Amino acid sequence: MMRKIISIGKLSKQASLRIAGLMSGTSADGVDVAIIDFAIDALKVLAFDTYPYPPCVSKAISKLFSNEKIPVSDICHLNFVIGEVFADAVLKLCRKSRISINSIDLLGSHGQTIYHNPKGTRFGKLLLRSTLQIGEPCVIAGRTGKTVVADFRPADIAAGGQGAPLVPYADYRLFSHKKKNRIVQNIGGIANLTWLKARADIKDVLAFDTGPGNMIIDHIANLITKGRYLYDVDGRIAAKGKVDTSLLKKLMQHKFLKRRPPKSTGREEFGAAFSNRLYNAAAKAGLKPADILATVTAFTARSIIAAYRRFLPLLPDEVILCGGGAKNKTLVKMLKEQIEPAKVLLTDDFGINADAKEAISFAILAGATIRGISNNVPSATGAKTSVVLGKIIPGKI
Repeated sequence: MMRKIISIGKLSKQASLRIAGLMSGTSADGVDVAIIDFAIDALKVLAFDTYPYPPCVSKAISKLFSNEKIPVSDICHLNFVIGEVFADAVLKLCRKSRISINSIDLLGSHGQTIYHNPKGTRFGKLLLRSTLQIGEPCVIAGRTGKTVVADFRPADIAAGGQGAPLVPYADYRLFSHKKKNRIVQNIGGIANLTWLKARADIKDVLAFDTGPGNMIIDHIANLITKGRYLYDVDGRIAAKGKVDTSLLKKLMQHKFLKRRPPKSTGREEFGAAFSNRLYNAAAKAGLKPADILATVTAFTARSIIAAYRRFLPLLPDEVILCGGGAKNKTLVKMLKEQIEPAKVLLTDDFGINADAKEAISFAILAGATIRGISNNVPSATGAKTSVVLGKIIPGKI
């Protein structure tokens, strides 16, 4: 035990760390892995790849997201299964990129969110927020031999926050600018922004979920293609459709969009149940499949821009896109039309792969945690105080 404590102490004092960040988002389609060299004032991305979940794992996760009653034993088992999948993904990327696993100092694993409850639920006299990410970090540490930082969200919730969003700390480190007001806009399953005003201090950062990202789009694309496509490739189907203004107006009345930050959301509000109701009602009203997809794509774009206008002190000079939605050409076109004259860029323009950005963020968060640096952003999460996020699982020396 003493040797493990000493090894963590040594890591905290290293000027530069080689860190692998692991992330699986609300789309739950696989594991993103990024390997970076990270110093206090410098970052270099060495490798990145995405490893799809095996079909049996995807099926098991989808079952957890359904409204079915799931035995606790299934959740317990899947926690360890996903730990194995995450560990395997790191080792695969090391082999592919010819980076020795022995050269990696630290892993930062977000895990797979299976439930996030930022609003809270009554338990006796208490109103308690909660969150659960699975992907057992002890398994990851055991299989790789590396120290793992994981389970980042609970510390923020314990400090009175919502446990989300967590990436603003990394966004601040990567994209803040002395002269330009910027928004870093992630469009994953859920869309979330980080507002970085010019010359921002970390205390000035605003961040919150704006609403649906790809979640509804992907689900309906899968429905209308009868499972042939998991998402609307390049937004091609939506591009052929016509936005139904009546349906879009109704969607924009969703109560989450009016809720003031700090706020976060997930499948609980915009998942399969919501998407199925939306699709069935639209189809019953006579909308063509492409028109439904065009309308929900417009819903994502409109809800993002509405959040800028409703909750931010200024409109941005630049919007920096990342996440899978950055590849949806129809969605990006809609955003550009509504945010002019602001410039719309990709994180790729700054040397950060748009797909890799979330995994890189959790590598950065892990680096801060191992150094004992507070890495939540209370102005974004609503926490009462700054805290160090995550739990540390020692690896082998």
